[in-house]
Amino acid sequence: MIDRATINRIMDAVNIVDVVSEFVSLRKAGVNYKGLCPFHDDKTPSFVVSPTKGICRCFSCGKGGNAINFIMEHEQMTYPEALRWLAGKYNIEIKERELTDEEKREASERESMFIVNEWAKDYFQDILYNDADGQAIGMQYFRSRGIRDDIMKKFQLGFALADRSALSTTAIAKGYKEEFLVKTGLCYKKDNGELVDRYAGRVIFPWLNISGKVSAFGGRLLDSRTKGVQQKYVNSPESDIYHKDHELYGLYQAKKAIVKEDKVYLVEGYTDVIAMHQCGVENVVANSGTALSLYQIRLIHRFTSNVIMLYDGDEAGIHAAMRGTDMLLSEGMNIRVLLLPDGDDPDSFSRKHSAEELKDYIEKKQTDFIQFKTEQLLNGVNDPVKRSEAIGSIVKSISVIPNQITRDSYLHDCANRLGISEKTLINTMNKFIRGDIENKIKEKEREAARANGNADGQDNAGGNAQGQSMVAIGLHPPGEQTAMVEEMLISEIIRHGDEIIFEGIETEDGHTVNLSVAQYIDYDLAQDGITFSRDVYNRILSEAVEHNNDNDFKAETFFMQHPDADISMLANKLAMNKYQLSRSLEMQHKTESLRQKVIHLVLDLRMDIIEQHMKDIQTQMKQAGNDMERIKELMTEYKETQQIRDTLAKKVGNDVLM
Repeated sequence: MIDRATINRIMDAVNIVDVVSEFVSLRKAGVNYKGLCPFHDDKTPSFVVSPTKGICRCFSCGKGGNAINFIMEHEQMTYPEALRWLAGKYNIEIKERELTDEEKREASERESMFIVNEWAKDYFQDILYNDADGQAIGMQYFRSRGIRDDIMKKFQLGFALADRSALSTTAIAKGYKEEFLVKTGLCYKKDNGELVDRYAGRVIFPWLNISGKVSAFGGRLLDSRTKGVQQKYVNSPESDIYHKDHELYGLYQAKKAIVKEDKVYLVEGYTDVIAMHQCGVENVVANSGTALSLYQIRLIHRFTSNVIMLYDGDEAGIHAAMRGTDMLLSEGMNIRVLLLPDGDDPDSFSRKHSAEELKDYIEKKQTDFIQFKTEQLLNGVNDPVKRSEAIGSIVKSISVIPNQITRDSYLHDCANRLGISEKTLINTMNKFIRGDIENKIKEKEREAARANGNADGQDNAGGNAQGQSMVAIGLHPPGEQTAMVEEMLISEIIRHGDEIIFEGIETEDGHTVNLSVAQYIDYDLAQDGITFSRDVYNRILSEAVEHNNDNDFKAETFFMQHPDADISMLANKLAMNKYQLSRSLEMQHKTESLRQKVIHLVLDLRMDIIEQHMKDIQTQMKQAGNDMERIKELMTEYKETQQIRDTLAKKVGNDVLM
């Protein structure tokens, strides 16, 4: 792990203009520099670099940050890789934290596995190009599938000899340990101790992880041997360097194109990815033989929010698309679906059509997920019960979308398409949302009970009623207003978290303390157990408070150079705006105005939470039907909440002085 002192030395040496200039042609524009954005098809220079701030940003697509963020985004590197790139550029020696013996052993084993896999990849390629069987069998197979030589090299395809000890014998002769041949899955042992090559007689598809290291392999039997064989493909088993539900085939080759196009095509298999590349469509990945996982979705989300699911039109393809829809939506992804004609996959379809025809077909035939589910679930269905179940499935998909405006837009669209009252669909959706929230609350209660040693999982009696209601509300997906206020508060913590806004505050024990922006926000929200809706926000607040008393703590610098890439990229985004790029336009703040702003933002957040709670109570009253006892309880709760809201409203409407 690179230590903080080394990171600081790198950042002190970095010249943002110097770094960006390696990839973008810049020209002077006042105190800043401008150029064409490298992250989208920029027609007029919208990418601005500020040498005084050490940051850059495109005011068209929003991409940018400090030098580390720029290198991570442009070169698709991890945070440590970007640091090492910059250290190499400025000839800075990397000093890393001393690892424990256990960490050293694990790191050494992982590195050994990557080294063995890299050798095996080269070995398979050498067989394909230079061995007689490789040429006659492996090369002939790839060419029969229409795969060009340049694409074979791009994906580093290979071939394994039919001799089931060929690879292991060669590897051991070259000094590679049997232990790592087995751990990587290149070989396996029989009960009698015999070492056997896993991929013998198969064409080879290497899996490259996001950094370009070989983490696994896929081996396919040749066409003449697949008749009646269920397992055409054999993939590497799970290992310390490969988890199949964490990886996407083709991501390393596709990542720059995904960022540039701001969308990704999700297909099912190796040859689908390769066929798309051969047609000039490079922003494509495959989950290859696994159900789409949250890990894979979040990996995609690092590059784009827009996914086009391009699957076979058969029953298996339809099922795969259905299965992945809700997971993608719940992670805030925008989904389009395209099912190819039954009997075709992207590989076979591309071999029947030109590249232009494929691109045109994809562009014209893709649909949004509502149309897709409507066509699949309601086509030819007249039975009212089955129709109701199908509509419920569509609405449930909409209910998992975290963005409220997007949810409402889809619901309105769904009502128009299906000819059903929007109010009916809203009530149905609210039931799904409420059920999900209740499940989350119950899970949190169970976790709390386990943590407190309360085996029966029952609620503890007592507690602050207002605090309890706010904690419960915190489980809702935040509305647009709440999300905006939270982001504004986090922006103040990042930019001014270390600055004192209250002096000489007397504590209960008679001492006086000073409160910084971060400390005040943390103290105020903690009174009612309020937390931010995003985990990264809570981590930023916690670290700002934790480091507040450090002598050299400067919140903006600390978070912009944070070793956690999620935090540093968010910090750079929030710290950067049009006014900050020019010193002459930079808005100066005073302690008093900063204090007032922070206080009002905290009150606004409380106000949003209370108003959301009141809406929830109103919904519950409508659903209570004729249960007068329940309605009476809810009315009392509503009145109490309304009083809290009115008190807050007065504070929000006045200048608050403390």
